Amino acid sequence: MNLPKVIADLVKAQDSFDSVAYANCFSETAVVFDDGKIYNGRKEIERWIASANEQFKAVMKPVSFEKGKTGGVLKAEISGDFPGSPIVLSYHLEIVDEQIESLKITG
Repeated sequence: MNLPKVIADLVKAQDSFDSVAYANCFSETAVVFDDGKIYNGRKEIERWIASANEQFKAVMKPVSFEKGKTGGVLKAEISGDFPGSPIVLSYHLEIVDEQIESLKITG
């Protein structure tokens, strides 16, 4: 599957539980919407993913990617230490200057 570099980097960082590399895929002003919560800025995103990595040990297996005008939707199978694993989630991404500006994760 041909993913934009920043999305491929995001998947690689997730699968290696590297919260710093994951956060570095985002702009300084990025916003993440996940599970009814909002995370603003790279530092907050880094804390969020570090906590999620510790709690769930989730890895991503990309299933499909639909390119949009300024980003796209990545569907990925997520497996880890949580009830119902594995599940398929949709990652709605907006990308500006090769960094993620917004990410909304939906079921």
